Amino acid sequence: MTTKTPNTDSRAGRPAVTASARKRECRRDLWAATAAVMLFVLAVVIGRAVNRTVYGSEGILRLGWPPLYAWWLPHIGPGTPAALAVAALVVVYGPATARRLSWRVLVPAAWAAAMAWTWSLALVDGWGRGVAERLTTSLEYLQSVDDVHDVPAFLGDFTHHILVGSPHIWPAHVAGHPPGALLTFVALDRIGLGGGAWAAAWCITIGSAFAAAVMVTVRALCGEQLARRTAPFLVLAPAAVWIGASADGYFAGVSAWAIALLTLAATRTTRVPRLASLGAGLLLGLAWYLSYGLTVLVVLGSSVLLIARSARPLPYVIPGVLLWVVAFTAAGFWWPDGYTTLVERYYQGAAKVRPYSYFIWANLAAQVLTVGLATVAGLRRAAGPLWPAVRGLRRTSPAGRGALSVVVGAALSMMLLADASGMSKAETERIWLTFAIWLLPACALLPRRAHVWWLAGQAVLALLVNHLLLTGW
Repeated sequence: MTTKTPNTDSRAGRPAVTASARKRECRRDLWAATAAVMLFVLAVVIGRAVNRTVYGSEGILRLGWPPLYAWWLPHIGPGTPAALAVAALVVVYGPATARRLSWRVLVPAAWAAAMAWTWSLALVDGWGRGVAERLTTSLEYLQSVDDVHDVPAFLGDFTHHILVGSPHIWPAHVAGHPPGALLTFVALDRIGLGGGAWAAAWCITIGSAFAAAVMVTVRALCGEQLARRTAPFLVLAPAAVWIGASADGYFAGVSAWAIALLTLAATRTTRVPRLASLGAGLLLGLAWYLSYGLTVLVVLGSSVLLIARSARPLPYVIPGVLLWVVAFTAAGFWWPDGYTTLVERYYQGAAKVRPYSYFIWANLAAQVLTVGLATVAGLRRAAGPLWPAVRGLRRTSPAGRGALSVVVGAALSMMLLADASGMSKAETERIWLTFAIWLLPACALLPRRAHVWWLAGQAVLALLVNHLLLTGW
């Protein structure tokens, strides 16, 4: 008597999927993308209606093109030909190149390609408006660089200039972040790299490095095949519209490498796990002194340790974080005081009139343009393996698609926590870059034969945003 074995896909170790089932899954991907488009359109339509409620001389949402901090302004610029060329090359050759290059070459190549994509998109708005003047507006950090003469005195007095009505009040972005953000640009200025162009180059270079960091993380946790499939989607991420050139792109790059080093240490996929752990702690501590909201990175960091089933990095991560805490506190800046003062300042500004009932869901609608429709479809596919992977964490480490689903689930959880806090009313297409980049690996779950089309969709979306809207911050 013989038993009939199920048809399996030997490459994946899973039951083979029939053609009709594949078509059904692809249709569901398209339905998910369609639902995301409808959500965004709804946010635009309702946002325009709500914004007709005038508060002072502006609409109540304080946005030029709700739900985005942008203005309708169709245009082309010197970066347009380059952006089209980069997009075409990555769409046509990206997936095959990601499969064939050696890993040591692929990682820096992805970083370089992501930089090319980000620079070209930034230059669509021209050198001045798109790059050199981005960080020099009245809201931005470079306005205050010359006000920092003595760092300890600056840190000891920093919190006293946050609230509206304080003497010599800080600009909005300086007041809205811990002093590490401004000190970064002060340091660049002191070593001879002052001005908007150098600041933008710093943010684009560090911000684009997220692509390499996410690849390293996915490979260590989920396997090299999924990391390679992720690479082209990281390169052509629509998030590049906001990475170039904003300080939040810089924050995202720092945070991404903190998680990557933590992953390498936890999975023991590096020859120097203790050094990687200390580096993760130093970058994580720096991130917390760049932006208050990045404290929720503990969610993603915890998921990495759970997947790897290891707490071995913690004795080295914690001292790395504490070095920053001790240094800033000794110099006079107490993080909890800065945060509580910021909350008061936040509700002295636009947040006091921006309706929570709109932004609690419109913030998420804005992410459709940041992560793209391919990511939405990938998240739909990640939902299936997520619960089995989470349920099995007590017994064994998830691998492959299960581990990837846990990572993107943790990223989505961080985003939802930030959303529920009420401290992110609008501008989340920029503010949530640190969370959004970790949703992009979900694209690896899409069928390989469809990658070219989904990549093309990602590129077209970013190009449309950058050519039809003038984004600002």
